[in-house]
Amino acid sequence: LSHGMTSKSAASGSDFGGGKAVVWGDPDTGKDEVLFRALGRHVESLQGRFITGTDVGTTAQDLVWAARETRFLVALPEEHGGSGDSSITTAFGVWKGIKACIQDLTGHAGLDGRTVAVQGLGKVGAKLVGYLCQEGARVTVTDTDPERVREVVAEHTVEVCPPEAIYDVPCDVFSPCALGGILNDETIPRLRCRAVSGGANNQLAEDRHGDLLYKMGVLYAPDFVVNAGGLIQVSEEFPEFRRERALARTAAIYDRLLAIFAISRDEGIPTHRAADLMVQRRLAALAGLGRIHVPSPKGPATR
Repeated sequence: LSHGMTSKSAASGSDFGGGKAVVWGDPDTGKDEVLFRALGRHVESLQGRFITGTDVGTTAQDLVWAARETRFLVALPEEHGGSGDSSITTAFGVWKGIKACIQDLTGHAGLDGRTVAVQGLGKVGAKLVGYLCQEGARVTVTDTDPERVREVVAEHTVEVCPPEAIYDVPCDVFSPCALGGILNDETIPRLRCRAVSGGANNQLAEDRHGDLLYKMGVLYAPDFVVNAGGLIQVSEEFPEFRRERALARTAAIYDRLLAIFAISRDEGIPTHRAADLMVQRRLAALAGLGRIHVPSPKGPATR
């Protein structure tokens, strides 16, 4: 996860490294104030070397508790001084990623009449459905939580399928927005899509599964590029958050993916390896900046 976050940060044009924290427990029954205040104290002990926010299984309220113990949190609710729900920006970026896939496949980015299968209707998936339906896409959804499905069906005109059947849905784009590792030896042969572009982290069970998608002719939008909207939003909290700037940077996911698809074609390599190449080139170039001496702000050095 930390490696993936480093790649996501580099691919999004941010200047932060990557890290992840894990709170071990049941997100439905095991959360309380003391748990998250304890997390806050651990984060504070790192004195800014690690900054965190909400993710799978956590809510804004959880981090409000943690904020009582640490300064180093992002994406807090706006009324608590943060930039707000980062899943809104993440879903916006995934929508742009899907449009980039359609542009690359057809020469036209419009989604009217295109078919998208969305796996997972959590914070990102449910908002993504809104973007897709607004543009006229025909959407099939699934989730292991029936209540989430009911909420989306009440708001949008979508088809619903059982969770295990989502891989078999004929569609232009399969959009995994739940947990990782879902592109594997068992699921990839079942896919009936032209492209994969979703909000889940670490979608490939192993790197070789990206190679398999490439051999099958399925266009894969690397997850750490597509789902970087939330990271972009929270990185924009420094020094002062401006939503229009965060959305403008997130919209650039579209062009970044087209560049990755072009590298894939030019180099004859799968798209996930093309994205890794783009990341490595940026990290290497930035590392070279260290050779340029910058005088101390206290003035020129003296002997």
